[in-house]
Amino acid sequence: MQMMVNWNGTLMPLEEARIPVFDHAYLYGDGLFEGIRIYNRRIFKLDEHLKRLYGGCRHLDIQGMIPYEELKARIIQTVEASKAENGYIRVSVSRGTGIGLNPENINQTPNVMIAVTRLSLYPPELYESGLRAVTVSTRVMTPDSLDPRIKSIGRYVSNIQAKIEANRQGAGEGIMLNAQGYVAEATGDNIFVVHDGVLRTPHPSCGILKGITRDTVIEIAHDLGIPVEETWLTLHDVYTADEAFLTGTAAEIIPMIMLDHRPIGDGTPGALTRRIIREFHQRTREVGVLVGR
Repeated sequence: MQMMVNWNGTLMPLEEARIPVFDHAYLYGDGLFEGIRIYNRRIFKLDEHLKRLYGGCRHLDIQGMIPYEELKARIIQTVEASKAENGYIRVSVSRGTGIGLNPENINQTPNVMIAVTRLSLYPPELYESGLRAVTVSTRVMTPDSLDPRIKSIGRYVSNIQAKIEANRQGAGEGIMLNAQGYVAEATGDNIFVVHDGVLRTPHPSCGILKGITRDTVIEIAHDLGIPVEETWLTLHDVYTADEAFLTGTAAEIIPMIMLDHRPIGDGTPGALTRRIIREFHQRTREVGVLVGR
């Protein structure tokens, strides 16, 4: 695999890629991004990611975005050039180029970057043994400040602060609450808990990003006949859960076995968690946009 970048339609090796100094996402976080997985030369859930990206462009009034099918073709072209069997795609869209907050005073031609690389969010052994997490003091951004359905670059500074806080406590991950004190999400993942065979996850109204992998897990649960509740969860619900796990495009699905030094269930990855992981891996091998064959 060769790490490749597509900058505004031009392919190049990662080492040759350059971002303008006055790119608005670089200066102000004024842009959007998506992370997308490649499994066995299949781009997983590509359309779902792109629909969210284009919805974000409309919401933020990013003008002049390239057509949907053109971006899709650029992504496929970049993956083909990288010869990636498995990997991670980062798509970033900036409003344009220029200094100053006022978009009317900049070149509002969006900068569109596609990068194909490798990403391992957690050490491989934690997918078997499970992750230890802590509750962090940094709260998720309130929906009345910025709609959580918008995967904007700038909003992730709070997630990074939460990750730093978890790191300082020696934990593998940090669990963030919302302004009302309910469980929201991890620093880059959604959270699920299991109570008496029922899969429970924070409702989108809690201020979470409604993740693509989260939705995939809910689909899997429905197909397997596992009841699902989207609800408001307290820390008590996590402490007393039989099982817990985190989901995300970068994280995939990882068991969470401890929160705030309290074991979840028996302190090992649960049977339902492992069942969902097996089904998820099966789907990633069979579903997606096939590239290069």
